[in-house]
Parts: sequence; C-alpha cells; structure tokens
Amino acid sequence: MCGFVLSFSYNGNFTEGELDEARLACDSMYSRGPDSSGELFLKEQKVFMGHRRLAIIDTGNSGRQPMSDSSGRLHLVFNGEIYNYKHLRRDLEKDGYIFRTSSDTEVILNLYLQKGEDMVRYLRGMFSFALWDNDKGGVLLVRDPMGIKPLYYSDDGCTLRVASQVKALLKFKRINAREEPAGYVGFCLWGYVPEPYTLYKGIRSLSSGSVMWLDSRGIKREKKYFSIVNEFSDENISATQEEILNCKDVLRSALSESVKYHLVSDVPVGVFLSSGLDSATILALASETSADLQSVTLGFDEYRKTENDEVPLASKISAAYSVPHNAVRVKGEEFGEDFELFLGSMDQPTIDGINTYFVSKAAASLDLKVALSGVGGDELFAGYPSFTQIPSLVNGLGWAESVPDLGRGFRWVSSKLLKYFTSPKYASLLEYGGSYGGAYMLRRGMFMPWELPDILGSDVVKDGWGDLQTLSCLDESIKGINSSRLKVSSLELNWYMKCQLLRDADWAGMAHSVEIRTPLVDAWLVRKLIPLLASQNPPTKKDMALTPLKALPPEVLNRKKTGFTVPVRDWLMGDKQYVKARGLRGWALQLLNQNN
Repeated sequence: MCGFVLSFSYNGNFTEGELDEARLACDSMYSRGPDSSGELFLKEQKVFMGHRRLAIIDTGNSGRQPMSDSSGRLHLVFNGEIYNYKHLRRDLEKDGYIFRTSSDTEVILNLYLQKGEDMVRYLRGMFSFALWDNDKGGVLLVRDPMGIKPLYYSDDGCTLRVASQVKALLKFKRINAREEPAGYVGFCLWGYVPEPYTLYKGIRSLSSGSVMWLDSRGIKREKKYFSIVNEFSDENISATQEEILNCKDVLRSALSESVKYHLVSDVPVGVFLSSGLDSATILALASETSADLQSVTLGFDEYRKTENDEVPLASKISAAYSVPHNAVRVKGEEFGEDFELFLGSMDQPTIDGINTYFVSKAAASLDLKVALSGVGGDELFAGYPSFTQIPSLVNGLGWAESVPDLGRGFRWVSSKLLKYFTSPKYASLLEYGGSYGGAYMLRRGMFMPWELPDILGSDVVKDGWGDLQTLSCLDESIKGINSSRLKVSSLELNWYMKCQLLRDADWAGMAHSVEIRTPLVDAWLVRKLIPLLASQNPPTKKDMALTPLKALPPEVLNRKKTGFTVPVRDWLMGDKQYVKARGLRGWALQLLNQNN
C-alpha cells in the first residue's frame, strides 16, 4: 500500500514550479508510505513520477519505486498488492523474463511487456498504478476491478496530473479547484461523493475496472475491462449442474482460496474482528492457513454491556481459533481529541469511516501494517435489509411509475407535515418507490433531491443534479439483470460499497499507515460465485459462515444481524446546530460545513 503522484506535460512546458508542486504533493501523502520515498524526472519526456512506500512485499530497497524495467523503457508507480504475483512470475520466467527483485511491482512491468494493456485481466489484487511507456510516449493509468484502490486525475488540456488522493492533487496550483456542483449534490444525496466526481471541477476519479491512456500527442482514451453489471447480466451467467449440486464445496473452495491469497505478505497480518459473520468467517478461514495472526476489535464505552458491544463475542471467536485478541475501547473524549486529525485525513467527505479510522489506529499501535476486513459479505450474500425491502417496495408500488404526477403531488402535499414526526423520505415513496433505482435511493439516500435546494441553493442543485443523472445511473447499475437479488447486489456493490466502504477503508487505514485488505471484495471470487448467486437457492451469509473446517461458535452463527454502529450522534450532541437532524443528517451537514 502506497501513494503516488505523476505529472505529464504532454502539450506544454514542464516548469520548475510544476516540479516543486509534484514533490510537495507526494510528500503530503507521507502516512500512505512512511517507509521510503522515491522520484523520477524524465526531463525530455516532461514526466515526473513520485512515490511514498509502505513496504509489505519485498520490504528491502530492491522494492522501492518508481521502478523501471531492465531496458529502461518502462517506469512504474504502484499502489496496492498483486496477490497472485508469484504465480505470474513463474509463468513469466518460463517465457524468459528476467527478475531482479522479489516484488510484485516488477511482475507488473514484465507482464505489460508480454501482454500490453491486456495484462490487467491477469492481475488478482487491489491496485492502481501509472506506467510510463517510453517507446510509445504515453502513460497508462489502471484501477482494479472492484475499485478498492483510488486513482484521481486532472487533465487541463496541457498537463495530466495523477495522485492517490484528492488532497494531494490540490497541491498543484494550476488545477481547477472551483466547487463541483455534482460533488456537493452527490454528497448530500448519499453521504459520500459518487464516482467519478469529487468536490472540485478539475479533479475526477478513474472508474473502477478501467484503464486510461494518454500520450504526448494528446490522444486520450478510457476503456472498461471489468464491470459488475456485465458480470451479473443474464446473458453472461452460466452454471453447471455440478456447481449447483456441489454448492457448499464450491463456496468453501472459493472463499478459502480468496482468504489465502489475501494473506500473501512479508510482514505480519491481522484481522479486524467484529462479532458478525463476515469477519468471523475470515478469521476462521485465515487460521487454517496462517499460524501468525492476531485480531483487533473496536469497542465503545457508550455501548458497554449492550448488544452493540462487539468486544465480548469477538473475544470468544478469537479464543475458539487460538488467535491472540486485542480489544480497544474508544471514548467520546478520544473522538474529540482526534477530530481535527480525523477530518484532515478524510480525503473526501463521508458520513462513515470513524470505526475504520479508530480500529486502524489500534492496529498501528500493535505494529500491524496489514489487516483483513469483512467488507463485502453483506453485498454478496444478501445481508442488508435492502435485499428484502427494495423488491417489496417495487412490487407494491410499481404501478406508481405510470402516474408520475401522483408521486410528485403526494410529496408536495405531505413533505411539510411528515418532516415533523418521521423521515421526510416517506413523502417520496410514490415518487421513487416503484423502480429499483428509485427504491435504492430511498433506502440508502441521505437527503432527497427535493430537500437539497434548502441546503445547497437552487442553482447548485440544478447544475449538480443535471450532471449526476442519478436515476439514470442507478438504472444502468442493473441493466440486463433479471434476478431481484442480483439487482440489489449490483446496486450495493457499485454505490455504497465502492464509493463509501472501500474509499473509507483506504483513507482511514492509510491515515495510520495500515493496509486494509478485503477478501470478500475480489473479482476472481465474484466470478466463481456468480453461478451460485444466480441460482434458485443462492448461498446466504449463514452458508458463508459454515465454510470453515472448524465451526464458528453457536452464539455467533445464531446471532441476529445488528450492524456495526458508532455513537456519532452522542458525540455530536454538544453541538446545538446539528442535534435536531434525523439519523446522521446532522453529521453530514457538519461535514458539509467543514468543506465550505
């Protein structure tokens, strides 16, 4: 896990000021890579590459970046891990490729020499990188299939600037940092900024599962090489009778393989352990492969001796698998003490991430650089209420789609009254509840579109809502998918998980120089499970939890889902400005205020 910067002046001069700003941008990401730094300036090509390294694989100097191939044709800066790099390396060596290091970074270089851009289809891991090809006079930007690792860029028609964080790009003075209405509207809608937008006009996110090429002639192209929607579409799903009959074996094999790959490391690996099925299953499967694990659990004093307290049951889970357990409790006072650091680390505003921030802080205090997380289990195995609520809404209110004026009229009449005693969302039931995209927005949305002018102003909302095309994009997230379960799964994977959970895992972990790995968010795992997920009897979270050879404790298997909660409202109660807002709306408004 690392941070990198690239600046490429493809249609102008590379100035001394640009060089200074690029170095400053790289240094601003110190916590992403405190172990070492490196830079490469190709003056003739007008390219600068900078890197901050968190050493996980090949931890010595030979693994430092930017890394070049033996001929000097290619130069690479890379953030993430390639879990199958040893297998790829063996195949490349059979074909005559020479390696000077034991790093996964060099595997990317040689794989590109062998396969060109198509190499991305062979990489199993979480990654984003920038690769300069001197022979072709251009740079290739790549982001992993599921969107685990971020990559942001700015292109003003003269210079391409790239970084692992939005805030790093803001160190460049010539970037257009004017407010992006779509970013602000998106944050108010969801509690996170949806891709590809940021809060700034001149900065965009490279889409997950995408590659972008830009050369010295200004020729630019972006293409998608992986899409959840495409993978889930009916025409691409085929299941053999054997797979269906052997569902349990297929499920165990796929999950244990993914966990095993995610344990690849030259430093110790921990597990972020709650009392839920996802992280407990990961711990159990990991213990079958590794004897050098330890778990970290976050608890809150406000929840002590309540069902929201994760610590007691997590301790039992660790003991069942003989894994050393570390429980850390956070008080509201510590939140107050860390508040400015927390906000400063937050690369883009998000209403989540507090728990990940503090559990990563705890892991760092134990000298852990790597930790496994249970993110992704609910999205794959239908663990959220949305998997039942959204189809029920659509089935019950689908008729309202044909009478749009009725929905808008009901909202106009009822919204002023409903907000005083329940969620204002109920005013939009008829307006949005009849479609999967609209129902998903009702379920996951923070503020409804008609509430936004009072928060952001009419002009910002008009421009932002127009650019976002939210309902159309939601519909695109389920195009070609007939299964109601896979529709909701695609929505959760493409929106909530990718734009909030994974992004939060990145910035909150990197704030403490901790790499968070997600064995349940893995394109290779998803492809193996799709035939089962699309079957008449798709595996549930309980089925997932039954895959370890040694069963989870009964109190874990039979515990009802409570979700992981953080007492943010309790911690914010002292701020009268936000107390009356429902749920996390007050927290969202405070974050919005911090960014204005």
